[in-house]
Amino acid sequence: MKTKILLLFLLLSQFSRSQCAMCKAVVEYGDKDLAEGVNSGITFLMLFPYLFLAIGIFIYYRNKKKHQKN
Repeated sequence: MKTKILLLFLLLSQFSRSQCAMCKAVVEYGDKDLAEGVNSGITFLMLFPYLFLAIGIFIYYRNKKKHQKN
């Protein structure tokens, strides 16, 4: 049941688009500094998922390599 609900949220793109329209409206009516701040914030928020993914892959690779030696 939980997986069906999760799949439903992932497949319905209108939930994720609503926030993008709000950010776009704020940036369109703001000044250049505001737009740069929003872009910096988006970049900062994108950094952590990729960083955690890279660390997880590194740990997996290191453990797999260590087990192959034994």
